[in-house]
Amino acid sequence: MNIIKKEKEISKIYNEVYNSLYASLCFFSNKYTNNLEKSKGIVQEVYIRLWNHDILSQGNDAIKAFLYISVRNKSLDYLKSKECQMKNNSTSLDIQMIASDTYFEKEVLIEEISRLVNEAIKTLPLKCREVVELSMRGHQNSHISEELGISINTVKMQKRIAYKKLRPLLKDCYVFVLALLTV
Repeated sequence: MNIIKKEKEISKIYNEVYNSLYASLCFFSNKYTNNLEKSKGIVQEVYIRLWNHDILSQGNDAIKAFLYISVRNKSLDYLKSKECQMKNNSTSLDIQMIASDTYFEKEVLIEEISRLVNEAIKTLPLKCREVVELSMRGHQNSHISEELGISINTVKMQKRIAYKKLRPLLKDCYVFVLALLTV
């Protein structure tokens, strides 16, 4: 009975990790490969390794570290492969630069911040979320007003509401941003 319960728990953890990090890991791999389809394949391979690895019982930080490091290593392996060398004119200097720990740390921080911000935005009410998403894409209040069929004052009010709700949710991101600035 204990084995079945443990397997269900491991399966639940795996699904949670997959659902929360899959997209971020694909974008992370794409920073290396510049090929989204190849990145998806790399992430799938890493998730298969994760399933067969005993790390799922070691906690979130260990799982994230395993995933990001594995995705980086698989992405670098792809860049060094003959398949990639023939498609691109990347030099060993390019690969050395993106294989550096500094590049890796910076990209992991960027992906983690993006993931946290997106998760926080998903908690907003629909109108607030739409206004914030359009605003983050660089749209002016007048354009947002026109696109959503609401007044400019409503756009401004929705932004205020959104930022008031996002501020406490994103307070931990400040640590990531500070770390990013020092990398």
